[in-house]
Amino acid sequence: MKNIVILISGAGSNMAAIVRTAEKQNWTQRLNARVSAIISNKADTEGLVFAKEHGIATVVVDHKAFAGEPQPREAFDAALMAEIDKHQPHLLVLAGFMRILTPGFVAHYEGRLINIHPSLLPAFTGLNTHARAIEAGCKFAGATVHRVTDQLDHGDILAQAVVPVLDDDTADTLAARVLTQEHLIYPKAVAALLAH
Repeated sequence: MKNIVILISGAGSNMAAIVRTAEKQNWTQRLNARVSAIISNKADTEGLVFAKEHGIATVVVDHKAFAGEPQPREAFDAALMAEIDKHQPHLLVLAGFMRILTPGFVAHYEGRLINIHPSLLPAFTGLNTHARAIEAGCKFAGATVHRVTDQLDHGDILAQAVVPVLDDDTADTLAARVLTQEHLIYPKAVAALLAH
C-alpha cells in the first residue's frame, strides 16, 4: 500500500480535497494508495477534525515546543520526521503547511515531497502572491504543484492552473478563485504520481 502523509497548519482545504478525491475515486483499489496520516504543527486546526471524521490518523508536532532548543528548526524537523516515518510515506504532501523546512528534512524525502503554491511559478515565490500579482498588473494568476527542493518554491513543476485577474480583483477575491483551482489540480497531481 502506498501511504500518503499530508502536512497541514490550518483548515486544510487542499488536504480535504485530496481525501475526498481519494474516497470518490477509490484510490485504495485503483492505485493501491491511501491517505494514512494528517500531521499538523498546530493542535487546534479544523483540518485535524476533518481527518478524524474521515478515519485518518492524526498527529500534532507543535513547533512552539522547540522554541527553547539551540537549533529549534532542526529539532522540530527531526521530531516531525520521526512521526512521518512511522507511516512509511510513499508521498509526503504539503497542504498549507506554514513552516520552512530544513535542507536535511527536504533531502530525507527527496523525490517524495510535493507542495502547492498560489502563483504561477516561477513568478511570485514566497508570501502575498495574490496582492503582488495584482500590483504587478498581471492579467493571469494561478497555482502550481511542484516538487520541493531546499530552495523555497522551486522544484519541478507537476501541474498548473491559470486564473484570470479581473479588473476589480482584490487579493481576497483572487485568492478564492485560485483556491478552487488548487482543489482540482492538487488531487490530480497526487493521483498521477501514485499511478507511476
